[in-house]
Amino acid sequence: MVWKTVLRHVVTRPPAPVQADAALARALRQRVGASKLGRSLAIRHVPAGSCNGCELELRATQNLVYDLTQYGLSFTPSPRHADILLITGVAGRNMVAAVREARAAMPEPALVVAVGDCAVDGGVFKGAAAVAGGAEAILPVDLIIAGCPPSPAQIVQGLLALVEAHDTRL
Repeated sequence: MVWKTVLRHVVTRPPAPVQADAALARALRQRVGASKLGRSLAIRHVPAGSCNGCELELRATQNLVYDLTQYGLSFTPSPRHADILLITGVAGRNMVAAVREARAAMPEPALVVAVGDCAVDGGVFKGAAAVAGGAEAILPVDLIIAGCPPSPAQIVQGLLALVEAHDTRL
């Protein structure tokens, strides 16, 4: 009985399509290539006290469905090579210095992105003794991607919008 139900019904849904079409991807690649930052942008991810929900969605942005690298965006382990600082999780008081040091090590111009409700304002942990608040409690933030956790499509769309909006600044 269970096998008949499993075989008849679709267990998973297809992923939501990313709203960036081929023309937008091509335009963004040209803009990134023509900007002061060079041909691609590197992202340094700092989990500042996260439950790992946002990290799972960030890793999904690198799979074949969303493929963040097709837009010239990739993750780097070193802040010295990064153009974008991406913060997830609450700004725990013990992580404030680490986040500030990562931002200080980045070359200018650099952008800061807060991903997830916890990074936006502290989420459900807002007001806790060990929480300084959201990412804006530590650094000025250029982009907020809300959600608990935000979907990979939302993250990709937000990063593409950030690159497009700040292209003149870069």
